[in-house]
Amino acid sequence: MLCFEDFEGEKPAWCPGCGNFAILNMLKRALVELELSSHRLAIVSGLGQNGKLPHYLKCHAFSGLHGRALPLAAGLKLANQGLTVLAVAGDGDGYGHGGNHLIHAIRRDLDLTLLVHNNQIQGLTGGQTSPTSRPGVRTRAQPLGSPGAQLNPLTLAISQDCGFVARAFAGGPGLAPLKEILKQAINHPGFAMVDILQNCVSFNRENTFHWYKERNYPLEAGYDPSDRIQAFARSLEWGDRIPTGIFYRRTQKGPEQGPKPDREPLIHQVFDPEKARRTIAEFY
Repeated sequence: MLCFEDFEGEKPAWCPGCGNFAILNMLKRALVELELSSHRLAIVSGLGQNGKLPHYLKCHAFSGLHGRALPLAAGLKLANQGLTVLAVAGDGDGYGHGGNHLIHAIRRDLDLTLLVHNNQIQGLTGGQTSPTSRPGVRTRAQPLGSPGAQLNPLTLAISQDCGFVARAFAGGPGLAPLKEILKQAINHPGFAMVDILQNCVSFNRENTFHWYKERNYPLEAGYDPSDRIQAFARSLEWGDRIPTGIFYRRTQKGPEQGPKPDREPLIHQVFDPEKARRTIAEFY
C-alpha cells in the first residue's frame, strides 16, 4: 500500500508561507489515495516557482521552457499512454507564455491534467503582472499600474468546451476539496484544467491568503457541472465572492486523439532507420 513518504522528493526551497506547499501536500495525498505508483507518474513543468514542484516529488519529471509544459506533456502521453501525465504551470507561465498551448490542448483533448498555480503575479522573475492580475495593480515592472484586462481562465476553458474545469483554493478549509478536485481531475479521461488560487508572500501583498480565504466559497450541493451554460455563467463570478469547485465536466468524450488503442505504444516500437529513409524519399 502506498503512503505519503513514497512520493517524497527533494526538500522544497519555496518562501515560507507560500501556497505551493499546500498544493504539493494535497497532490501527494491525492496520488496516495488514487494508488498511483511513482514509476507510472510523469510531471512536466515550465518556469516559475511552481515549476520546481516536480523536483519535490518522487516520479518521472521534466522541466522545460517557459510556457511549454503542455506540448512536452502531450509528447509524453502520445509516446507512452500507460503513464499518468500532469503538467504544472503558473498563471504567467500557463496563461501568458503558454496560452496558445492551452487552447490547443483543450481542442485535442489528450488525457492530461493541467494544474495552474494562480497567485495573480509572476513570482520567479521579479513580481511582474500576469494575465490574471487585476487592472491597475502596481508592481516594480508596472509602477503606473497594469493597463491590461484581467484574464478569466475558467471562462476561456469552458467557452472552448474543455472536458473538465475546476477551481480550488490552496489554504484553510479549502484543502480537503483541493485534494478531491485533484483526484477527479487526474481520473478524468481527457484534458482537465484545475485553476488553484494561492498566495505569493513575496510579490503580491494584495491577493493574500486572507484575501482569498474571505472570498472563496464552494459551489452549492445541487450544482450541476454538466450544464455548460450554467458553468459559463458561474465562472464569471469574481470579486467579493469567488466560487470554487468543479465548474464543468463534459459528459461525452471528445474526438479520439493520438495513437489508436490497438497500436503498440511508441516506446515499444523498434526504430527502423531504413523505414524512415524510405518514408522521407517517398515525399521528397
